[in-house]
Amino acid sequence: MAKSGKDSTEQVITFVREMIAKGELRQGDRLPAERDLSTKLGVSRPTIRAGLRALSAMGVVKSRHGSGTYIPEGPPTLGSEPLRFLAALHGLSRDEVYEARRVLEVSAAGLAAKRASAEHTAVIAEEVASLFASIDDPQEFLVHDIRFHRAVASASGNQIVASLVEMVSALYYEHRRDTAARATDRNLRDAADLHRAIYQAIRKHDIDLAQTLMNRHLLHSAAYQAQEDQPLGLQAARPVKGSRSPRKRAAAPDAS
Repeated sequence: MAKSGKDSTEQVITFVREMIAKGELRQGDRLPAERDLSTKLGVSRPTIRAGLRALSAMGVVKSRHGSGTYIPEGPPTLGSEPLRFLAALHGLSRDEVYEARRVLEVSAAGLAAKRASAEHTAVIAEEVASLFASIDDPQEFLVHDIRFHRAVASASGNQIVASLVEMVSALYYEHRRDTAARATDRNLRDAADLHRAIYQAIRKHDIDLAQTLMNRHLLHSAAYQAQEDQPLGLQAARPVKGSRSPRKRAAAPDAS
């Protein structure tokens, strides 16, 4: 029996993780080319790309445009396996995931507004620009969404908070990736606008505003995902409260 797309993607994720565990891939190493991975694993190149995209969202790999996919440099991060085990054992709900995110990320946004360096804000700005550039690709948007939140957590200056955000973000990605394609253009544009507003508050070192906007964004995101989780025929009939109508694509984050 042929494997499902999700099973094939998990095969890619497991293969790369095993290479890391065996010491065959270390920090800074470049992964084999997509075509080589496709041949070795016996799966299609789109499946390889989906697996690498999932690993990127988890922080395991990082793509460099025109160069390839690498194991990122820097300190190790906490894995998501304990949370994945809990999710499988107890069926962690979407609401629990978002509640945990608010507990962690609202505070992280405040710390980032207080402590972020120019380098931190540059990384956050890059992810905001990538969000606007990927509005037409919900899966790619999701990856940059998670990278944005990781960048904010890193800017908090607290390594424990940053590691916990990474761990919860990996679980969030696994919950969301199967339904992300259902995200509406309007919801993605609204989300991109809120990310930009959070970035601007952090850059201006406005702690209260950064926390308020992060909380608002996560509440909206939870409502959007609840809408995506609805059967396809019900989504249009249940708009998210407070959403705005579609408009022209916004530009990348301004410098004001």
